[in-house]
Amino acid sequence: MFSCIHNAILDQLSSRMSAARRPMQPMAEHHAQPHGRLALVTGGGRGIGEAVCRRLAASGYRVVVADIDGDNARAVAEALGEGHHFRQFDVSEEAAVEAAFDDVESKLGPVAALVCVAGILLMPGGERSLIKDTTLEDWERTFAVNARSVFLCGRAYLRRREVAPVAHGRIVTFGSVSAQLGGYRSSATYIGAKSAVLGLTKAMARESAHLGVTVNAVAPGLIDTDMLRGTVRSSGALEAAAANIPLGRIGTVDDVAGAVDYLASEQAAYITGNVIDVNGGYRMQ
Repeated sequence: MFSCIHNAILDQLSSRMSAARRPMQPMAEHHAQPHGRLALVTGGGRGIGEAVCRRLAASGYRVVVADIDGDNARAVAEALGEGHHFRQFDVSEEAAVEAAFDDVESKLGPVAALVCVAGILLMPGGERSLIKDTTLEDWERTFAVNARSVFLCGRAYLRRREVAPVAHGRIVTFGSVSAQLGGYRSSATYIGAKSAVLGLTKAMARESAHLGVTVNAVAPGLIDTDMLRGTVRSSGALEAAAANIPLGRIGTVDDVAGAVDYLASEQAAYITGNVIDVNGGYRMQ
């Protein structure tokens, strides 16, 4: 009896040692998706949005590049290759958003992941406006593109997922470190709009949980984009800003796209209603 038990233990140890000696498989560079899942990315025609489109396509998503600039959207979709598409519409217009979702889902199938990147930062005269100098037109326009668009696209997505659920549904919104810090290089209109997005993200997460849909926000810090460079006027300003970031550099669009890729993946299934900071440690809690 003892001999049988002893031999069984030796067999188990031998099996474990053999497994330990097997070469490890390399980790996937991207979060691979089941074949055929569809992602719609607003503001996908340039900058961070374009990087998100590239990253999701590399992870196996069929990507719909959405942008108000149809030429940019087309160029990005064509660069992604066969199986990817583009749509031109204004994300701040209710009728345009509903028509775009109807068109995409009737022709390409249900949207599994919605990523709301579209945004603007108005800088009249190249400077951030103080509240006392802000026009109502600039306030309304900033909220329309940065906040209303998330509501309209998120609502359109959730309405359709109630009727036609998808496995591992995802919404990823875009906040900003400026909404968390209340300033830096952004205007009060931008800060207010991005703050609204952070609150709306949590509300959508709670209301869509029964569908298995997760809703999270990404809050980029200082990222090397045209928007950031548009706020810089003095030579060496970016280098000075980088010196205040613990990781010692300005972020890249690919840094942000990587966070979106994870949140849109099945691996992020138990994360919802959260804000993921992508800022090199600039804002720590």
